[in-house]
Amino acid sequence: MGKTSIRSGLSKHADRKFEKKLQFYAKVRDTLSTLSATKAINKKKKLRTRQKKLKAYDFTSLSEFLPELKAPRQQTTEEANFKLKPKSQGKLIEKESRRLKMVLNHAAFQSDPLSTIHQHLQSTQPAVEEKPRNKSSKNAKKKKGKKKSEATPISESMEM
Repeated sequence: MGKTSIRSGLSKHADRKFEKKLQFYAKVRDTLSTLSATKAINKKKKLRTRQKKLKAYDFTSLSEFLPELKAPRQQTTEEANFKLKPKSQGKLIEKESRRLKMVLNHAAFQSDPLSTIHQHLQSTQPAVEEKPRNKSSKNAKKKKGKKKSEATPISESMEM
């Protein structure tokens, strides 16, 4: 008879244990559902803030007032895929360091570095084409010049 009481006690204990597991799993399910709901809410909030920021940086209305710019030059496939391998990168570094040493040791650079750099840039860079100015801008400059000349005697008389 003792064995039957032990078995009944074990079954009660197992039942309690099983119920506790079920309660635990129910709690886990509830927390997961609330977490997923809060994640969804946070995603929606982030999307709203991103859209507001995008609206703040929307400059399409200004494009009608600004002059049209030329389309930027598209990179060729060689330029886009140009990546140096370590060996060629080392060779390039050595070559450029030799060139820098030659420039630093050059007499013209040592005497006046800024003018030497300026002269080098003028010889290597393409010439910039200046656009012809409008007559209206010349008239505006003349008017400004007259205003300044009229303003200077007053300021001189105030200094005396």
